[in-house]
Amino acid sequence: MIRTVNLAEMFSRFQEYWSPKVVGEVNDSQVKLAKLKGEFVWHHHEREDELFLVVKGRLRLKLRDRDLVLGPGEFAIIPRGVEHLPVAEEETHVLLFEPNSTLNTGNVRNERTVPELDRL
Repeated sequence: MIRTVNLAEMFSRFQEYWSPKVVGEVNDSQVKLAKLKGEFVWHHHEREDELFLVVKGRLRLKLRDRDLVLGPGEFAIIPRGVEHLPVAEEETHVLLFEPNSTLNTGNVRNERTVPELDRL
């Protein structure tokens, strides 16, 4: 099905933080939206690269050797195997583009792991 996606409208459909929602698929990858606030967990993805695009707010991606700070309209790609810690001091809206196999907590399994993603 071909459709248009309005990001603001899609972000208005959910409130929870750190729980990505699937809004589209491209080949073997998913387009996900997530609201972030606070600090996540240090993790990495063995087989998947991740793209973080900030739509609203500010996202700090802590890496072991430096921090990347992204504002609206900016994105960064975290290569597979690179340990990272997302931090959002204020509510931040991000678009994620990553393979279907990507688990939000990567190599870590804890209470923030979301094994089954909701679709919007």
